[in-house]
Amino acid sequence: MARDGYGRRIDYLRISLTDRCNLRCVYCMPADGIEWRPPQEILSYEEIELFTRIAAEEGISKVRLTGGEPLVRRGVVEHVRRMARIVGPDSLALTTNGILLEQHAAELADAGLARVNISLDTLDPETYSRITRGGDVAQALAGIEAALQAGMAPVKINVVVVRSLEQDLAAFAQMTLSRPLHVRFIEYMPVGACEASGKEEVWSQEETVSADEILERLSSAERVIGAGPLEPVSKDDAPGGWGPARYLKYPEAMGTVGVISPLSHHFCSECNRLRLTADGRLRPCLFDDAEIPVRDALARGEEAV
Repeated sequence: MARDGYGRRIDYLRISLTDRCNLRCVYCMPADGIEWRPPQEILSYEEIELFTRIAAEEGISKVRLTGGEPLVRRGVVEHVRRMARIVGPDSLALTTNGILLEQHAAELADAGLARVNISLDTLDPETYSRITRGGDVAQALAGIEAALQAGMAPVKINVVVVRSLEQDLAAFAQMTLSRPLHVRFIEYMPVGACEASGKEEVWSQEETVSADEILERLSSAERVIGAGPLEPVSKDDAPGGWGPARYLKYPEAMGTVGVISPLSHHFCSECNRLRLTADGRLRPCLFDDAEIPVRDALARGEEAV
């Protein structure tokens, strides 16, 4: 069992497969994108798999593949197959924007992927195109449907709530009534600029909608969506997860809603994760500059690591 200097059990590893993405979300990157790292600076699949095997021996029991957008990387399905053999299908998950999920869901499920999170901040086509700078929400929704059809579970939807985007949270909540979908609303965090208001601005507290306000808005939506009052979901009944979401559900709903509140309700004391960047840096904390370079050691092989 791995524990850090604060006595926290560290059993969750998030691995970025690539720094590249097929969207340009307004709160994530500038309109003209960023300078991608050259391929030779990105960890190979073999190096990622070596690191995962060693991490598993040290107590890591949960692995999530992320990006950028992980599905833009060539060969990702076979990589998922090998990773599932290392940590087991129940311990492997993937986060995607869903744009390429429709064409890959069945083969990913066959490779051993069951758990998937789809980042989706609005269901309105025009707003989605504006947030993502040209994306098509129909592709993301088709990806969600493909994941359900492939038998993936849990299927979670991650919604970053930004005040000036004026998102319809009720529409997301309604999705949970008749489908086994788990929608998590995430407080917007100070990780960069946001152009939601029409011009690039640094993050500001005014753009963040607190988890408490999100829950108030969801409660107000009950009559709109024809549901009863939200009820807390016990930890045993919550969708299997490794993060800090608090879950609730409407009576008789097939899915749940959740809130993730890194700003208004800090959960640092419960943090259980490490992050491996696409270029081979191990980061203990998203909001700290501390990192450990591991790419050179991985390139030299197991004995060097």
